[in-house]
Formats: sequence, structure tokens, C-alpha cells
Amino acid sequence: MTLERPARITDVAALAGVSIGTASKALNGTGQLRDSTRERVKEAADKLGFVGDARARALSSGRTYTVGMITTDSFGRFSIPVLLGAEDVLSAGQMAVLLCDTRDDHVRESHYLRSLVARGVDGIIVTGRSADARPPIDVSIPVVYAFTPSTDPADVSVTVDDAHGAGLVASHLVTIGRRRVAIVTGPARHHSASSRVSGASEVLGSRLVVPPMYGEWSERWGRQAADVLLRGDDDVDSIVCGSDQIARGVCDRLREAGRSVPDDVAVTGFDDWDVMALASRPPLTTVDLRLEELGRVAGRSLLDLIDGAAPESAVVIPSLVLRESTLGA
Repeated sequence: MTLERPARITDVAALAGVSIGTASKALNGTGQLRDSTRERVKEAADKLGFVGDARARALSSGRTYTVGMITTDSFGRFSIPVLLGAEDVLSAGQMAVLLCDTRDDHVRESHYLRSLVARGVDGIIVTGRSADARPPIDVSIPVVYAFTPSTDPADVSVTVDDAHGAGLVASHLVTIGRRRVAIVTGPARHHSASSRVSGASEVLGSRLVVPPMYGEWSERWGRQAADVLLRGDDDVDSIVCGSDQIARGVCDRLREAGRSVPDDVAVTGFDDWDVMALASRPPLTTVDLRLEELGRVAGRSLLDLIDGAAPESAVVIPSLVLRESTLGA
């Protein structure tokens, strides 16, 4: 279908076989529509090269069709997947996302918040590199907390079920017949570390032959912990690690000590960070946090808040990724 003039919303509606109102709702991310209808309208708009007039939309709706994202995750390990997922949802409503990295600086965060509110953003997603709860931000526009929850239970927070993920790797080790298990994880004060220990311990029961070992989220700590286990009296046949970084360090030290992974000792990670999990020798069985899905849930929740609805907090269930560190070549 070729048009001499710029495509209009009426052309999009006609091609998609829907009313003008439905086409408008689908492109703006509003209304209660089926996903298939939204997708059909979006495909029609893409095919016609339809571009909405952002200024006209803003004037008619009182919205700017922009959203701010505040993060403390300078490296982007957690915030970038969350951003990508949120953009999947928000861009369907032709909304732009402004990413602001606070670098854990409260003054910088206050500056960004003032700037975003002054720009008239329609809402804000707050995220970071930690699953530890943080104080809520003080703004008068809709806010959703993603991965890093708010300490205020009245706020909308979208989080990951760390305990469930740890239970998945523990159940996998039980299934493949491992009977003498150790847990090596990050700082005990971190919610992720304690939740992952709790989830794995509940499944392992008496198979957990040494107390959980808390330390750092680092390869160095993984190597140190492996040394401690190798010098101990408990001949472990598997190690549940609280992160992929720790697991990679464990694997390196076991290999240096002449122990085969997984023949002698099976090793599991957590996070499914491909930089670590795939580069490990061998590649790690681990837990995918499904951060892009978490971002999509956060994006939909923010759109609901902007539209005046009252979404509830949500928990994303992680998934198990099986690789050679437990299954062999």
C-alpha cells in the first residue's frame, strides 16, 4: 500500500482492520486491548511508516510521552536488560526513556529527579544493581521500582524470586545424584545472598555438609572458598555459588587443584551473566534472572499507573539454564 501523503491514523486503522479509536489506543499503549490487536496495529503502522505527532499528542493529552529511569548500576549489568525490557513495552506506546545513572550519589540522584520532573516526564522507573530495598523517591508522578524494591510496601515494586531460583539449582543437583553439597555466596547482609542460601538449603537438607560460606561477589572469593573446601575434611561433590563470578573463580581453582568439573565436583552459578557463565571453563549451569521480562512487567505497571490504574507489586520467577558445569561435555 503506497501513499503520496504521510500516513495517517485512519490509514493505519484501515490496514489493521480496526477502528480509529482502537488504533490510537494500540499505538499509545492505553486501553484494554488484546496483545494480538496491539501487534497487528503496530505492524500496520510500521508498514505504512506512520509517525505520530508527539507535540500534538502532548498538547491533547497533557503528557510528554517520556519516562525517566533512575539507576545506581553504572556498569549496566542489571539496569541495561531492565531498560531493554521496559522499552519493549513503552516504545509500543511511542514513549521515550531517559536513562540517568546516579553512581550511588544522593546529590546526583536529587539533581536528576528535579531535572526529570521539570521536563514533565510521565513517570519514573527506579532500578539498580542490588536487590536490597531502598528508600522511596519523593516525587508527585507515578513511580515503579524494578529489581531494587522500595522499602515502602505501598509502592509498586517488581522483584526477582531469588529463593526460588536457588531452589532450582539445588533440585537439579539432587536429581543428578549429588549428595555432599557446599554453598558459597556473597555478603550475608545482602538480600540476594541470604535469599539464595535459604532457597538452596531448604531443598538440600542433609546434603548440605558444611555451613554456607559468605564472602564477596567476586572470582577471588570463589578461588579462596574453593581452597578452604579443598583443605577441609568434607569431600564435597558439588558447590552451589551465589553468583556466576563466584562460580567461575571456584571452577578455576578446582581445575588448578586437579579436580574435574563436573566429574569430581559439580558447580552452579547464579545470574546467567554471559560474560562470566559462558566464558567459564566449563560453561556454567546457572539461573537466568529474566531481567528483560522484569523490565517489561515494570513498564506495563508504570503505564497502568500513568493511566490511573492501581497495579500491584509483582515477582518474576527465574529459570534454570543447564550447561557443562553440572552435565559434562
